[in-house]
Amino acid sequence: MASAERDRTDHAAGPQKTADGHHVMIDGRKWRATDPSIPETFRRELVDELMAARRGVKAGDADARRRVQDAKTALGERGSPWWEERGGGAFDERIAAALRALVRRRSESSICPSDVARTVGGETWRPLMPDVRRVAAELADRGEIVVTQKGDPVSIREARGPVRIVRGPEL
Repeated sequence: MASAERDRTDHAAGPQKTADGHHVMIDGRKWRATDPSIPETFRRELVDELMAARRGVKAGDADARRRVQDAKTALGERGSPWWEERGGGAFDERIAAALRALVRRRSESSICPSDVARTVGGETWRPLMPDVRRVAAELADRGEIVVTQKGDPVSIREARGPVRIVRGPEL
C-alpha cells in the first residue's frame, strides 16, 4: 500500500485511542474522546454545532466560545468524565450544555427532552428524564430556553405529557 493511501486509510479510521478508550492521541497529545454512547444522529448534530461555533470563533462572533464549550461538554469532551458516575452538578452542566447546543443547532425547530436524555445517557436514557426536565426548568427560568406544549409556552414543572423545547431570548 502506498504511503499516501495508508495515510488516508489511517485518517478515515479516526485518531488512535488509548487502551481504555477514554482518550484519543492526536499529534502526540492526549485528548478526551467523545462519549461513545451518544447516538450517531445526536453526535453528528453536536459535531456540526461545534464546527459552526469554531468558525464563529474565527469570525469574531462574541458568543462563539460559549457555543464551543457547550458542544464539547455535550459531547463529553469537557466537564465531568463520561465514564464516571452520572450525577451531581457536573452532570447537570452536561445536560444544560446538550440542551443549549441542540436548540442552537435546531434554531428553526424544537427538540424533545428525550433527545437530550439520549445524548447524555445513550441506551440508558429513560432514568435521566427527571434530571433533564429539572435542568430544563432552570434554563427556562433564566430565559435560555422556552418549553412549549402544543405550541404554547408552559412551565415544564407543571406540564404533563409531551413537551418541546425551543431557543429562548437569552440564549
